[in-house]
Amino acid sequence: MKDEFALYGYFRSSAAFRARIALNLKGIKPELRFIHLLKDGGQQHSAEYKALNPLELIPALAHDGHLITQSLAIMEYLDEIVPEPPILPKDAFGRARVREIAYVIACDIHPVNNLRVNQYLKAKFDADGDTQVAWQRHWIGIGFDALEKMLSLSKDTGAFCHGDAPTIADICLIPQCANARRVKLEIERWPTIA
Repeated sequence: MKDEFALYGYFRSSAAFRARIALNLKGIKPELRFIHLLKDGGQQHSAEYKALNPLELIPALAHDGHLITQSLAIMEYLDEIVPEPPILPKDAFGRARVREIAYVIACDIHPVNNLRVNQYLKAKFDADGDTQVAWQRHWIGIGFDALEKMLSLSKDTGAFCHGDAPTIADICLIPQCANARRVKLEIERWPTIA
């Protein structure tokens, strides 16, 4: 494994936040390459970045001549190349449960609340800032209601989403809690999540 990592990201991106947490847990200090999602119409749409990542999304992790996109793929890659500390449980059920929780957040809650969706709501439906925030609160609330039940009713929930060490589930949860707070949702209404 080479020690050269570069992370393309943006400070308010939940997905990039996930990648930064995973890198930090693994003790990896990447070169941070800032892609401003709003400046110049969104630098992720620039020809230079599009040539690197045709998805025009962040994060993207460059390592050892490869580019990995999608935060969940980045986290699993990091867990495979730097196994300690693990961010996926050793047992099959534990891995499935942790992925299930992570996917609820990364696939069901986050995508309908991200910048692209908010920009679309504004462009196509003339949704103002208050409407966009109401949209975000609605979808985060529905997701957190389900997630709270998943966590609170399981004997496998410990100090963290699964057991007593952070996993990819927690790595996904922390940025989503920050998003909830940003739109003034009191996460204390979900005590296990809080």
